[in-house]
Amino acid sequence: MTEPESSRSRPEGAYDVFLSFRGEDTRKTFTDHLYTALVQAGIHTFRDDDELPRGEEISDHLLRAVQESKISIVVFSKGYASSRWCLNELVEILKCKNRKTGQIVLPIFYDIDPSYVRKQNGSFAEAFVKHEECFEEKLVKEWRKALEEAGNLSGWNLNDMANGHEAKFIKGIIKDVLNKLRRECLYVPEHLVGMDLDHDISDFLSTATDDVRIVGIHGMPGIGKTTIAKVVFNQLCYRFEGSCFLSDINERSKQVNGLVPLQKQLLHDILKQDVADFDCVDRGKVLIKERLRRKRVLVVADNVAHLDQLNALMGDRSWFGPRSRVIITTRYSSLLREADQTYQIKELKPDESLQLFSWHSFKDTKPAEDYIELSKKAVDYCGGLPLALEVIGALLYRKNRGEWESEIDNLSRIPNQDIQGKLLISYHALDGELQRAFLDIACFFIGIEEEYVAKVLGARCRLNPEVVLKTLRERSLIQFHECIIKDERQLFGRTVSVTMHDLLRDMGREVVRESSPLLLGKRTRIWNQEDAWNVLEQQKVRAQCIHESIVTHITNNCMKVVLILFF
Repeated sequence: MTEPESSRSRPEGAYDVFLSFRGEDTRKTFTDHLYTALVQAGIHTFRDDDELPRGEEISDHLLRAVQESKISIVVFSKGYASSRWCLNELVEILKCKNRKTGQIVLPIFYDIDPSYVRKQNGSFAEAFVKHEECFEEKLVKEWRKALEEAGNLSGWNLNDMANGHEAKFIKGIIKDVLNKLRRECLYVPEHLVGMDLDHDISDFLSTATDDVRIVGIHGMPGIGKTTIAKVVFNQLCYRFEGSCFLSDINERSKQVNGLVPLQKQLLHDILKQDVADFDCVDRGKVLIKERLRRKRVLVVADNVAHLDQLNALMGDRSWFGPRSRVIITTRYSSLLREADQTYQIKELKPDESLQLFSWHSFKDTKPAEDYIELSKKAVDYCGGLPLALEVIGALLYRKNRGEWESEIDNLSRIPNQDIQGKLLISYHALDGELQRAFLDIACFFIGIEEEYVAKVLGARCRLNPEVVLKTLRERSLIQFHECIIKDERQLFGRTVSVTMHDLLRDMGREVVRESSPLLLGKRTRIWNQEDAWNVLEQQKVRAQCIHESIVTHITNNCMKVVLILFF
């Protein structure tokens, strides 16, 4: 799935603005000037230039343009109601507005009073006398209802707003359209792969229900949670009265005044104005609830790590108006208990991994012919983690074959620091006991039965081992894999083993290695058999210096060996 950033906020080929007007009245005058000004402002605008007579049915092409536009601008002129084509077009525009897409409709009353549109007076009344003679009653009623609805919408009246000066009038319209579009789409990488979940999330959030819906996205660091949230935000933000993307909440909350700047951003982004100054989280809570509880908003809370962060920004659903939508991204699934729907982001499949890697290493969908095997090695190292695929792909871009071989060999021995830095965030967020448990699993217990791991951890730490494993799983640092086993009597049973992403494993082992890069005997854990025997040989003559021991677990030819390490 690959789309340029500019199209991620809407369907491919869609428009910012759809212009609806009666050609005979304004095509070569006002509407032409308005269209030119919109295009010059960088607003992607659809204008139907077909001046030939048209039938009663709207073409699929035109209907698609209406459906995929963010805003429909309807230019009501004196002769608008005389065109059944314009009336049918208006009906379709209002259908889109009232569907879950929430399209914005902005009427322009050009040289006509809005009441004529609402009540079908004046030239509109004359037009409907003819319509009632020629068309079915049901169709005429539908047209009248559409005009009444459109006439009640907030829009622009040429005489009221600019005293008849068209240039000034159009300038005001452009400013208002730009404000409504808000240009708040977020940057996402040009080439995205394996992003199918964004459709599911968008569909769930787009469902027309009056309740406040909350979606949770969780998974390990670097898996693409934030990217998916950005894609969904870009697709939906223009449908709401206000929207806000609160990025990297956990890190930003550690800065001066903690959560207060985030509360201020939430209020400013949605209200589009500065709010009363405050320096207290509790005051911010009151303001958010007071100012936003009647507004239909879209809010993304990215990288949430603690419940108090959520409570400060969205204490409960009543803080936002009906039909508001909230997206939370986190490494901790336990924070998503109030979510209506949760999505766990999985690693990319092998073919998706190779495609994403190729975009960054070759700027193409697949690797060069003579680099296929090397590319597959690099992809295997990354283990389907988008962050790793992007970092390693960029690392190898424009390097020759010899450099590729050297870098891939280095990666297999020393983890890439850019990836490690990202993953270390999760490790440093653990307290001491959980850190030790995580390192034990990374070094010794990957693929080992959960029950056995719990017993060893129970002897190593003060915390309940089941709570330790549950917490590590909630923080997306380990996973449980259930499989069917068969014993000597051919009886089948189920067992659950503890697993971990290879890059998280490498990160944990690198933490141990860095504690004593040169002296193996000073390290707290040794998982390599050869290293373990070397340490034992070196320590034989110094056995009297033992002052602490730990139990380590090494598997060799399916036989478990328990060693005592000295340091």
